[in-house]
Amino acid sequence: MTQQLQQSSDRHQIVIEVKNLCKTYFMAGGLSQNVLKNISFQIKNGEFVSIMGHSGSGKSTLMNILGCLDRPTSGDYFLDGENVAQKDDTALAHIRGEKIGFVFQNFNLLMKRTIADNVSLPLIYRNIGEAERRERAVKMLEQVGLSGYEDRLPTQISGGMQQRVAIARALINNPAILFADEPTGNLDTQTSDEIMHLFCQLNRQGITVVLVTHEDDVADYAPRMIKISDGRKEFDGLRADYVKTAQKEQE
Repeated sequence: MTQQLQQSSDRHQIVIEVKNLCKTYFMAGGLSQNVLKNISFQIKNGEFVSIMGHSGSGKSTLMNILGCLDRPTSGDYFLDGENVAQKDDTALAHIRGEKIGFVFQNFNLLMKRTIADNVSLPLIYRNIGEAERRERAVKMLEQVGLSGYEDRLPTQISGGMQQRVAIARALINNPAILFADEPTGNLDTQTSDEIMHLFCQLNRQGITVVLVTHEDDVADYAPRMIKISDGRKEFDGLRADYVKTAQKEQE
């Protein structure tokens, strides 16, 4: 793993902190919808956390705010100790490029570009030369088990491989935090397990992983779970404790 990630070793450091986070969408006719309601929690460096909830619970909205893709209506969001809640789009884009990697359900690959080009795409925005982009993309593909696939197109590989390409692209800037939004939603069970084992491996290497999912078997990979229900934090703790509580309630 890179020197930057090796140095990110203080597992007691709080890298994400939200305080009384709210998100309201305002619609025509004076109508509004409260999607997130006074959510507060902390995530420490090196944690693997799942954010779980049913469709419409607000978990994806929360992910967008944590990933600096959106801003809360009110409340505070501290990323590495800096309050980024109301920063402008330019500042948020800079933060994403420096600290955050994203993996999405639909891979979001450019189908007419090679795998190496897809992985190295974020480096273009940092004005890194073509030769270095290629070199770094090849090394990152090797890390996710795709050595030798650099010049293929996404249409020439499987869905699981495409998600590995998306993960390599998310890691190319050496982010401290990796956000994954339903990363196994389009994959079969075996491939999903392979992708989740890769996330576990990356977490062991020091990357903080925040995973959004509605699937119990996927959430099981993360030791800690934050459960969102109707826009509120319903549970925050060890996944095993949540499962035990749910089982007792069913007895």
